[in-house]
Amino acid sequence: MLTNKNKYDVVIVGGGLSGLISAFQAADKGLKTLVLEKGRNLGGSGNYVEGLCAVGTEMQKAKGINYTPSQLVQTELNYSHYEADSRSLKEYFNESAETLKWLQSKMGVEFTEVTKLGSGMVTWHLLKGQGKEQIQKNIIPSVKKVGCEIEVSVSAQKILKDGKGKVSGLVIKSEANGAEEAISTNAVVIATGGFLNNPKLLREETGYDPDKIININSGKNTGDGQKLAWAAGAQRVAKGTLMAFNGYLNDPTNPPYKYWYSEMNTAASLQSLLFVNEQGDRFVNEQVTDNFADCGNVFLHQNAVYSIIDQATVDYLSKKGLLKIIEIYYEDTNKPLSHLQEQIDEALTQKLPFIHKANSIEDLVKKLSLTNLKPTVERYNELCKKGIDEDFGKDSHFLVSVERGPFYAFDLGVGAFTTLGGLKTDLDNHVLDRNGKIIDGLYAIGADAAGKLCGDTYSPNICGTCAGYCAYSGRKAALDIAKNLTR
Repeated sequence: MLTNKNKYDVVIVGGGLSGLISAFQAADKGLKTLVLEKGRNLGGSGNYVEGLCAVGTEMQKAKGINYTPSQLVQTELNYSHYEADSRSLKEYFNESAETLKWLQSKMGVEFTEVTKLGSGMVTWHLLKGQGKEQIQKNIIPSVKKVGCEIEVSVSAQKILKDGKGKVSGLVIKSEANGAEEAISTNAVVIATGGFLNNPKLLREETGYDPDKIININSGKNTGDGQKLAWAAGAQRVAKGTLMAFNGYLNDPTNPPYKYWYSEMNTAASLQSLLFVNEQGDRFVNEQVTDNFADCGNVFLHQNAVYSIIDQATVDYLSKKGLLKIIEIYYEDTNKPLSHLQEQIDEALTQKLPFIHKANSIEDLVKKLSLTNLKPTVERYNELCKKGIDEDFGKDSHFLVSVERGPFYAFDLGVGAFTTLGGLKTDLDNHVLDRNGKIIDGLYAIGADAAGKLCGDTYSPNICGTCAGYCAYSGRKAALDIAKNLTR
């Protein structure tokens, strides 16, 4: 047998943040609970989560922050052009402070501070040691302590139903030897974290070009849950949202996480310097980096994006400090990027494909076929001298000229963490069929159900929304299962 029993009250497909939280709540309510994780390790992309959204917490009150849930709901509705679901947002935000308290009291989850990102609201409750430390140190031990069974390297292959259309079991498979068997269960919870790591599905379901997207996650989010649920009759909706963030060094020869804390990536992507497209044309007010999702959108609409920096700017960032802070990463503008030149030189020595150096702008044009780069730089330098961005309205603080060689061009893709949605759920996270009816016994949580929180663009104005929803929805689904099974 691949599991210890052949019948469970609930089986949770996916051992990431939302799945583990759901498993704890279910087992804590006395349910026979099984977690299936297709990988060898638990936590999934939750290991990289930095913080959770909540409103009305003690941490916010201590800083004099007095947002109301209604304010957050309205902000999300406005940002999404009312594509987000008002009722889901209302319930989530109304319960968010209590959800954080529950995480702290029941599983010992530790938070360090509440902050914001870019121009957003102060809703981001940072996890001590990020998701990895809290999942490995506190959440997993808590899940095991309440008697939940966890099986790794085991995947779900098919949802089984009885004659009335209610979930009755799962076909599962050993990822080690391919053996399959069927188990019985009253409920299945989909918690597989979206489909960012499935290029075919990403292109078909969202229209995004996967070649432009740099995946910064666990690498395991391949749409398993969506495909399971769709095959069981689930409605395919709210599937077009990508949690994209700012430009990111486009290096297919190295794992993406290498540049997460790279000073070179910070300089090229996050300082609102000169961005040009495949023609060498400037195309946006570079302060768009203040909202990482907006930045991701505008970058994805170019065929290519380059960050153009001269040696004078490299020297300034290396010796003087930043032009703008990056919350939780680089919060002191007076602290220089002391390893920037070293990282640039190393990348050039290794001939990494994303970086290009030339002694003149004309040479950069020849190297990259950026036809309009020379007049673009000349116009940009003219605006820098005036101190007024007559073309796109960028603040004069970020009008940094490109005059002293050598000159660098950094090829930027778009970083992304997850997709949001794919499955339509009700307020208790039941999965709905093509007619909007409940598929009895089938639930979806976390990123797989989070499309209803946004429109076509994730809102970093309320940072941590998806991660907070992972905790909220995981608990919500488990409580509903427990209620239904004990009637």
